[in-house]
Amino acid sequence: MKLLKISILLVSVLFFSCAKKNELPTKISSPDASVTVEFQLNEKGEPTYKITFKNKEVIKTSSLGFDLKDAPSLKAGFELVNATSSSFNETWEMPWGEQSEVVNNYNELKLDLQEIAELKRKITLVFKVYNDGLGFRYEFPEQENLSEVFITDENTQFNLTGDHEVWWIPGDWDIYEHLYNTTKLSEIDAKSKANHKDLAQTSIPENAVNTPVTMKTDNGLYLSFHEAALVDYSGMTLKVDTENFGLESELVGSNNTDYKVKRTTPFTTPWRTIQIAEKAGDLIESKLIVNLNEPNKLGDISWFKPTKYTGIWWEMHLGKSTWDYSGNQDMTSFTTDAKPHGKHGATTENAKAFIDFSAKNNIGGVLVEGWNAGWEHWIGFEDREGVFDFVTPYPDYDLKEVVRYGKEKGVELIMHHETSAATETYEKQQDTAYALMQSLGIHAVKTGYVGKILPKGEFHHGQYMVNQYNNAVNKAAKYQVAINAHEPIKATGLRRTYPNTISREGLRGQEFNAWASDGGNPPEHLPIVAFTRMLAGPIDYTPGIFDIKFDNWKKDNQVNTTIAQQLALYVVIYSPVQMAADLIENYEGNPALQFIRDVGVDWQQTKVLNGEIGDFVTIARKEKNSEKWFVGGITDENSRELVINFDFLSPNQTYEAIIYEDGKDADWDKNPTALNIRKIEVTNQSILNLKLAPGGGFAISLIPIIK
Repeated sequence: MKLLKISILLVSVLFFSCAKKNELPTKISSPDASVTVEFQLNEKGEPTYKITFKNKEVIKTSSLGFDLKDAPSLKAGFELVNATSSSFNETWEMPWGEQSEVVNNYNELKLDLQEIAELKRKITLVFKVYNDGLGFRYEFPEQENLSEVFITDENTQFNLTGDHEVWWIPGDWDIYEHLYNTTKLSEIDAKSKANHKDLAQTSIPENAVNTPVTMKTDNGLYLSFHEAALVDYSGMTLKVDTENFGLESELVGSNNTDYKVKRTTPFTTPWRTIQIAEKAGDLIESKLIVNLNEPNKLGDISWFKPTKYTGIWWEMHLGKSTWDYSGNQDMTSFTTDAKPHGKHGATTENAKAFIDFSAKNNIGGVLVEGWNAGWEHWIGFEDREGVFDFVTPYPDYDLKEVVRYGKEKGVELIMHHETSAATETYEKQQDTAYALMQSLGIHAVKTGYVGKILPKGEFHHGQYMVNQYNNAVNKAAKYQVAINAHEPIKATGLRRTYPNTISREGLRGQEFNAWASDGGNPPEHLPIVAFTRMLAGPIDYTPGIFDIKFDNWKKDNQVNTTIAQQLALYVVIYSPVQMAADLIENYEGNPALQFIRDVGVDWQQTKVLNGEIGDFVTIARKEKNSEKWFVGGITDENSRELVINFDFLSPNQTYEAIIYEDGKDADWDKNPTALNIRKIEVTNQSILNLKLAPGGGFAISLIPIIK
């Protein structure tokens, strides 16, 4: 990957332990001086920090430390023996992403701590302070009295300045597929959300929230808490102190061990991150999370190309077809003499139909789920190890012929590996499965981990599974395979380091609209997701549902949206792989399909034009290697009028704006498919008023007019 600009300036020299303690730097500010972090050891020798933004306190004095197994805690009795401050500024290039270039500019404070007591154990704190927030982490150097470390708890506090408004999901150790709640911090009750009937499993042992968790202060400041570079460590939830308005790290554990993280020194923890913004949209534009990750370790990944895709997927959620071939749920594994039940979706004929449709409509990929043996016995069974075969197709699916036909039509196949959370089975077959993909020229796979993790006692978000997900990404890269993970560990910016980490689920997705008994995702869901989950990284949300009521399949379910909002999601909810998720027959002859044909999927520039969390958001993105712009806006259950200023467009250039907007009487429930399409000419001096229906939205293609 090309490094565009880089400059490093040491702004203070190293201070050795012989220096006077009051000479050591303990305070650092962002390059624009708006964010300041101040470190202090209190009277007990406990490490603490506090944060101000524009001279106003944002995080009150908060303590840091660890509890260890069979060893004294690391949280008191320290002295500061060394400190370094420095500055860093570079501009690096994204191989794919929301923008081409990313500025990485921060000031750093590094603090070496050592116990005064006999063990003399050492720990280093590192703060990187940006104009849009900060990250900090713990570094454990190699040392005599601390080699193998068993962490039972990490005690990182975030003491808030008030009872902020919070958008949150429970700190679930197994899934992220919850609806967001909007409450004051003092009203958070995460444990009441456990055992939801539409979820495969939940584990919510504490009144804690998952990250990213976003909040707004009474003074109108926006904060979002998350983590970056989650590697060989346990995922972090945040326990809530509803009385004192505080958060504290609560690592995901395991039922198989009496510790949560096992590491050998030297090692570093993930970064604990706080994004700070005066406008909600600035949270989306921030690149703090990816900046806190190491640069690209894979080099050239031109073999992966961002793409739109269709696929054999939505029809299974509607009940039109099935993943399994025979429906014989008593089978311990697939047998060649199994009798087909006639509703299997992943047939050669069906796959070719999707390829034909994609080729005709400027869509580069086709996902096929249910192609491989094992679906008869994949969920609800304890003995799931050894069930799935990731190289053997069902008899009615000719994998090589589908790949050949796709290449003939200019459409790539996207592989699917559902593991049923049987991790040892997937580990044993990964080399063979990825080698098969490489031999066929298949460069992307959607993985799934539905169900309780095997081995029993592990959770989706603990250290064991963090390593499972990351190891899969590393191994896949050797075979030029990119991974779109479902039922994943959270995104923490590792797409910078391993850019074959292309997308993931990690939220309550589109499929809940097809089968959830609670009415599906409410209209406010995605205007919250854009300011919470999307801050972590790309989302495979699968937009583009045109048959919103799906009366032919499930009269009691629907998507709580308008067709205009479904189009807007291709711009608003970012992913380098975007699915046109509906059935082929629901697209044919619909003029709204033109926007899906036209919309980009890889971006040179992104601008958030407006937005308030849970209410509305409008985003404009410029297509990479083109002068085209695309704009998407969505609202919650409330209709609203938005003013769009086109000052982001190039000067002295006129554009044809093709506007896909809610029809006059559109409504997410009463009239969701009412759509108006019109064309106007605009320049960077133009201003447009748009009316969004309840649960609605709009999408705009902006194409330069060549005169």
